[in-house]
Amino acid sequence: MQQARSNARGWRGAALVAVTYAYFLIFAQFAYLRRLAELGIGGAGVKMAMAAMALGGILLSLLAPRVRFKSCATTRLRVAFTGCAAAAFLAIMPLGAAGNAAEAFLAGAALGLLTVTLTTHLRRFTGEVQPVLMVGAGTGAGYFACNIPQLFTAPAATQCVVAGLLCLAGIGITFIRGETPVEVQQPGQRPSASIPLAVISFTALVWLDSAAFFIIQNTPSLQAATWQGASRLWSIGTLHLCAALFAAWLLLRRGLTAVFVAAFLTLGSACLLLRDANRAHLASVLYPVGVSLYSVALVAFPSLIAAAASAAERGRIAGWVYAIAGWAGSAMGVGMGQNLGRIPPAFVVVAGAAILVFPLIRLLRQSIREAAAVFAALLVALFGFQLLRPHQTLTSETAVERGRMVYISEGCIHCHSQYVRPNSRDALMWGPAASMEELRRQHPPLIGNRRQGPDLSQVGARRSPLWLKAHFFNPPEVSGASIMPAYGFLFGDGRGDDLVAYLASLRSPGQEAQIELERQWHPSTEAQAQASIRDGELVYQRDCATCHDANGRTRRAWLTAFRRPPTSLAKGPFLDLAPANSPQQRQLRLEQIAKFGIPGTDMPGHEYLSDHEIASLGLWLRQIALQSNPGS
Repeated sequence: MQQARSNARGWRGAALVAVTYAYFLIFAQFAYLRRLAELGIGGAGVKMAMAAMALGGILLSLLAPRVRFKSCATTRLRVAFTGCAAAAFLAIMPLGAAGNAAEAFLAGAALGLLTVTLTTHLRRFTGEVQPVLMVGAGTGAGYFACNIPQLFTAPAATQCVVAGLLCLAGIGITFIRGETPVEVQQPGQRPSASIPLAVISFTALVWLDSAAFFIIQNTPSLQAATWQGASRLWSIGTLHLCAALFAAWLLLRRGLTAVFVAAFLTLGSACLLLRDANRAHLASVLYPVGVSLYSVALVAFPSLIAAAASAAERGRIAGWVYAIAGWAGSAMGVGMGQNLGRIPPAFVVVAGAAILVFPLIRLLRQSIREAAAVFAALLVALFGFQLLRPHQTLTSETAVERGRMVYISEGCIHCHSQYVRPNSRDALMWGPAASMEELRRQHPPLIGNRRQGPDLSQVGARRSPLWLKAHFFNPPEVSGASIMPAYGFLFGDGRGDDLVAYLASLRSPGQEAQIELERQWHPSTEAQAQASIRDGELVYQRDCATCHDANGRTRRAWLTAFRRPPTSLAKGPFLDLAPANSPQQRQLRLEQIAKFGIPGTDMPGHEYLSDHEIASLGLWLRQIALQSNPGS
């Protein structure tokens, strides 16, 4: 009966570890950054938010063991989970840069308090029967949950809500009865590990992990080869779970040194393989194994491995481990990914030397046969995966191919379609319809989920690369009614240029017929009769002045990049834009240009404007022309 109660306590501890890891992974490492991108916050705003999160995490990691306020372990866990939940729910709100920095600090501080408290008092929640196994099960379950395809591919706001609900579930778990009142050392526990060497090893592993994660997340070709596809995500989740359970077994049988060796061999190899997109499929196997191996040790170290004599000492150990290895190591890894875009082999060698030199010598002395068996198994596994590799090789991707992956990864399909409905008004607004055979040839098809913005299947024939780039930096400036967020941050690492190249490539045969169809268009008779010069001037100020006014915002920002500077419409003659035999024909031609743009130039169309708006704009332009040239 007593063993059954201890097992129940153990699974409570495993659940708390799982919730903590799942929150950290799905929110702090993934959803929060995506949410910032959705809000149009990039560059300095992202760096400020991440610095605030790291600062909060470091401060609470170091201060929590030293502050006696609310010292009860379960009370501190509830406070920490509450703070984590609040940060996740706040991320749904459209906060500015300062608000996001405050929210990030809250998330980091709450996580710092949560991780240090949980690992300091781990035996209270895992029991004494198999505490290391419970840590392995909880860590593996957390990673597995984050790789469930429906959660991994969900919108950022949904992931934030799930993370918040997980924290509320964590609070509920703390109310389950069965806490162990006295924490005793496990019989037969291995001697205390060297804390400084352990901190160095954990820091090196977290650094490698964070750099690799950032590079995969921000490199479409690597993302496609590692994380995309439901079957691959299920496989990665299963690898995480199995590796975490193996890490628990390895800790119990061979100790921390063996885990460090195995974690570095797999994670370091994955980092080197990520340098070549053709080998990313191997990295997708080794990376989750290495991460789960060291993660189990990172949770178990303060209470179950370091063998500290008191809770206060365990708390200080946990604080320094998570402040240095967890937060500082993660920040350095992300910085390496941002600044270099790769992990230098020399750094992997240095990290390996820091982790392996002395422990590996000691391990080889203990059991040369078992060490040789581990290396042989690793070589056989790598050779086997090489044989299972698809026969086709990945070629160097073009900018268009990379841009397509950016289009997918940034969720453009949620607002833009790439499907012109045949025999509908779509053809006039967006261009000729593609055949079903053309759509079937796309992998995957990008028809889109819904159309909140314009259809993009022919955007390359209707918008110039310069217009597309200017639109990404500030959509409302070039499209007055646009609700699209800014994506200027994509141009910091080349993704924006690739996305522009992809969109510029979206065009199909039939443009000549489309141009002829546009030449036959004119505003309806009713719209022409109700046209108003005043309404035309309002349309101009909202949609045209940004380029065609001498002091227009877009004109000033991009003037040197235009193929030809935009013609000033408010002042001076512009009749050469629409040569015609009569004022009426000239007005109609100006209306057609306003509606559909000028192919081969930076002048875009305004297909979304109504006939009344176009007719009013044409009437206003005709009046300006008469004032500038009375004989026109």
